[in-house]
Amino acid sequence: MAGFKLPGSNYKKVNTREVVIEASGIHKKYRVYYDKGSSLKEKLLFHKRNLYEERWVLKGVDLQVRKGEAVGLLGVNGCGKSTFLKLLSRIMYPDKGEVKIDGRVSCLIELGAGFHPDLSGRENIYTNAAIFGLTKKEIDARLADIIEFSELGDYIDNPVRTYSSGMYMRLAFSVAINVDADILLIDEILAVGDANFQEKCLNKLRQLKKDGMTIVIVSHDLYTIETFCDRGVWISDGVVAATGEISSVISTYREYLEAQKQEKAEPEPEPEPEPEEPAEDPNASDEPEIDTTSDHFGTGWSVITKSVFRDKDGKETTCLKRGEPFSIDIHYKVNEPGHENIFGIAFHCQNRDLIYGTNQRIDEVPTKLPSDEGIVTFHVENMDLLGGKYIFSVAIIDENEVPMDFYRNYCEFEVESDRSGIGIVNFDHSWEIRKSEEKGESES
Repeated sequence: MAGFKLPGSNYKKVNTREVVIEASGIHKKYRVYYDKGSSLKEKLLFHKRNLYEERWVLKGVDLQVRKGEAVGLLGVNGCGKSTFLKLLSRIMYPDKGEVKIDGRVSCLIELGAGFHPDLSGRENIYTNAAIFGLTKKEIDARLADIIEFSELGDYIDNPVRTYSSGMYMRLAFSVAINVDADILLIDEILAVGDANFQEKCLNKLRQLKKDGMTIVIVSHDLYTIETFCDRGVWISDGVVAATGEISSVISTYREYLEAQKQEKAEPEPEPEPEPEEPAEDPNASDEPEIDTTSDHFGTGWSVITKSVFRDKDGKETTCLKRGEPFSIDIHYKVNEPGHENIFGIAFHCQNRDLIYGTNQRIDEVPTKLPSDEGIVTFHVENMDLLGGKYIFSVAIIDENEVPMDFYRNYCEFEVESDRSGIGIVNFDHSWEIRKSEEKGESES
């Protein structure tokens, strides 16, 4: 890459008596099909669809990890981090090279991996822990600790297909840390779940590290990696670009990202001479020109300074429970009085499809503000969305629907639900089965 030179690996062998993970000359390739036929007929008639190319994801990675060490794997998407972690866990095997592991390995690589959707959380604990090598007697002894740490409570006996992504992560993490493993492999799993549980997981990982567990983490969260890990390994284009003390590796990696960003940035065009001001058009609109293509835009006449979700007890949260009331506090500041301030909200799916939206004008509620700074609260008596992650948008518009402050993607929030279904919205419903009426009765 122009303007930035990869530092190269400073791989050094460590004291072999301490080594619990040793990867030597690891190569891994995948077949990428152009248009693979899915049936025998397609494969025979359209054999050219079976053409593929081989892509080497890893091209000779060397790594040694000492007992009790915490190592962070860094790199952009597609560089081979997750593939390398799967090779360490022996989910897959290298095409060239060798991986040696000394000790029991516990993995958190894919959310819900090893879980059966139709089994309850309790039943999946036994299944998942057995995969890690525990006997039923050993699982019985740890069951209470696993359930307690997961904070699933009464949900533990529900099918895991009814769990949200955060509940999946809680159960998976709780099992993984209670199997007496020597080595723990984690791939971005801690990006799921609420902030409080993430902090609880990190505190538990710090304790496990202090107790001598070896931990390897793949993450794009550089702050977490830097504060938790001892050593960093930066993988770039299938090779180790740098390895060493974590702060030094992250510093080098950030320089690379900045150089990449500057290289992709288009050169600024030379300023054009200012045109002469045209004569005023008496029919021209007084509304300002606003770029509505971005996720945040507006005139700034009034602004949203903060917006927070609150649960039924009034506590600030980003995780709501189905069937319970909640509210949204929208903090505002009026910079230019004289305009009507109409507040609106919207909920979207992760793909940004609109689920529901409304504003004060639609709901025919007063819009007069008591002061230039304050809070407008949106109340909901019953959260009807099914479990999952959603996007919240919020805006202030004026009487002419001119956006004064419009956040198209203000924040994400999560809904936890004990009800299953297909789609996004839950309907309270019931089923009834009855015999058909007799012919004579129906005619009478």
